[in-house]
Amino acid sequence: MADGEQPNWQANLTSLLRQESWPDELRDIVGKLGNNVPLNLEDGKFLFNYSDLDLIGHLASIVKSARFGNKVFFNVNVHINQTNICTLACKFCAFRRGRRAQDAYQLEIEEYIEDLSNYSSYVDEVHSVGGLHPEWGIEHYTELFSRTRKEFPHVHIKALTAVEVKHIAKLSNLSIRETLSRLKKSGLGSLPGGGAEILDDDIRGVICRGKESSDEYLEIHRTAHSLGIPTNCTMLYGTIESIEHRVMHMIKLRELQDETAGFQCFVPYPFLPDDSRLPEAQLATGTEVLRVIAISRLMLNNIPHIKAYRMNLGDEISELALQFGADDIDGTVQKESIMHLAGSTAPLDHDKAQLAKIVSNSGSIPIQRNTTYTSFVEFIPPKVPARRSLRMATGD
Repeated sequence: MADGEQPNWQANLTSLLRQESWPDELRDIVGKLGNNVPLNLEDGKFLFNYSDLDLIGHLASIVKSARFGNKVFFNVNVHINQTNICTLACKFCAFRRGRRAQDAYQLEIEEYIEDLSNYSSYVDEVHSVGGLHPEWGIEHYTELFSRTRKEFPHVHIKALTAVEVKHIAKLSNLSIRETLSRLKKSGLGSLPGGGAEILDDDIRGVICRGKESSDEYLEIHRTAHSLGIPTNCTMLYGTIESIEHRVMHMIKLRELQDETAGFQCFVPYPFLPDDSRLPEAQLATGTEVLRVIAISRLMLNNIPHIKAYRMNLGDEISELALQFGADDIDGTVQKESIMHLAGSTAPLDHDKAQLAKIVSNSGSIPIQRNTTYTSFVEFIPPKVPARRSLRMATGD
């Protein structure tokens, strides 16, 4: 089926939920899940405050299993961040540089193509996001994507956050629709979900002043969906937001999904701290990360995939997240700057066998997918020939 879902998964979920005994305080929520009724704000707040995290994780795991069975998805991709030069200065961002900074960089088109050529023989997706370069308008990106598509026709281009699209449109005196139409024609295949942060403008005014507003983020994704461009969506948590902000964020995404059905995957990730960027941040613990994954699965009944973003969470927490409702672990990545400058220590050089081991360790079956969740192949690691035992001359 589309998105890798089990046939009749909702009926299967109803049956699975009825096979278990649930505490009285959870029965209303369980009933809604079994009848495909969206959870509301109060339900979400209750789940965030509920003391038994293991039970919430178990409930999310049942929902995930009903939908996708024992499968966990990954893809073979590379991240190439085209520039760290940015006209904004978001408080949470460790990646951004001013143009005169000693370590500022911009990959010209030839450099980008050369960089991608190092990975193109085995990846099927390039994921490219970066700063808001003050001179790169529509012509730069249409040439970049056209060249990439020509040189590497098998590589899906997933690129540009909503604020990058807004910036390109403004520089080029174009509407969002015309900007996205031209980018799609040149080779853009999908948008990542970055930049959602928290969809509350008071919060955004503190952590990312100057970025797109909450409504602009949603409208850019709405426009992409209307043009047949699938997108992901994200949530950055652990800064200054409340539980209510998190739940309302999910509800706003769910409401747009009801309109467009264009979101493929939800990617929640915690703020990675340092001593200078956002000292007032409310930093997420490992158990909170697992709770957010589980509640995402329960709240977002119409967004198929929940991703454990390994670049942010690390391998160990990602493996646990696969038991708390996540069904996707992103990809091989190979190189990445934004999360690692923010403090991530997740390995960058995982191959398919290493990703498959994380999935298998969680008790799941690794399924290699394409970017748009329309092609699936179970990944079976190649067998390593057994070493011959060395016998001593005596034959012992």
